[in-house]
Amino acid sequence: MAKKTWAIAPFTIVAAFGMAAASAQATDLKVAIDPTYEPFTYKTADGKPTGFDVDIANAICTEIKRKCVFVEQVWDSMIPGLQAKKYDVVISSLSMTEERKRVIDFSDRYYKTPSGIVVKKGTAYTGPASLKGKKIGVLKGSTQEKWAMGELKPAGVTIVPYEAQDQVYLDIKSGRLDGTVADKVEVHGGFLRKPEGKDYGYVGADQYETKYYGDGIGIGLRKGQKELKDQINAAIKTIRSNGTYNTIAKKYFDFDPYGN
Repeated sequence: MAKKTWAIAPFTIVAAFGMAAASAQATDLKVAIDPTYEPFTYKTADGKPTGFDVDIANAICTEIKRKCVFVEQVWDSMIPGLQAKKYDVVISSLSMTEERKRVIDFSDRYYKTPSGIVVKKGTAYTGPASLKGKKIGVLKGSTQEKWAMGELKPAGVTIVPYEAQDQVYLDIKSGRLDGTVADKVEVHGGFLRKPEGKDYGYVGADQYETKYYGDGIGIGLRKGQKELKDQINAAIKTIRSNGTYNTIAKKYFDFDPYGN
C-alpha cells in the first residue's frame, strides 16, 4: 500500500500544481491596446501603459475579478489578432461599425466622441474641395481613414495612412503632411495642446456619421464569448453608476465622454 501511495503522490502533486497554474492564468484578461493614442492609450515616461482606455480596462477587470494584462498591437492588426486569440479583448477606442460587427462582437458603448479635420489655422474651408491638393494623414484601418477616403479623396485630397497616430503628428510637424482627420479628443491631447500643434486647428463640422463611425466606442470580443460579454456589460453599468467612470473621465477630460 505504501508503494502505491508513493507512486501516485508525485503525479498528484504535479497535477495539482498544473491546475493551480491554469487557475492563475485564467484570472488574466489579455487586453489589446495601441499605445500611440493619447489621451486614451499611451505610455508613461517609464514605459507603462496609461490613459482613459487603460483605466477603464482596469476598472472593468476589478469588477469581473480578473487581472488586466496589456498587449501592445499595431492598430490595423487589432481585429485579426483578436480573431487569432492573441488576446481576449480589445479596449483601445474601437468604433462599433457595421463592418466590424460582421466579424467580431462588441460590449455596450463606453464612450462616444466626434472626429474632425485638423489643418493650419487660417485655412479657408467650405467643404472637402477646399482641401484639394493637400496631404492628410490618418491612422491606418481607422474609422477616420474610411471617412477621409469616402469624403476627402474624391475631392482631390491625398490620403496617407500611417501605422500609428503619433507618426502622423511627426510628419505634420516636419511639413510632409498638411493635416489629419482624427478623434477630436485624441488630436487635442496628442497634438493641438502641445507646442508643435499651436498653429493648427479644426475646420468643418464634427463628424458623427454612423456609416463611417458606427455607434460609439465599445470593447471588442470574439464572437461566441457571451459569458465574458455579459460580465463586461455588467461591469460597465456598475462603474457608470458607482462613480468610478466619472472619476476616471475627470482625469483626462473636462466633459462627459460617454456622449448622448
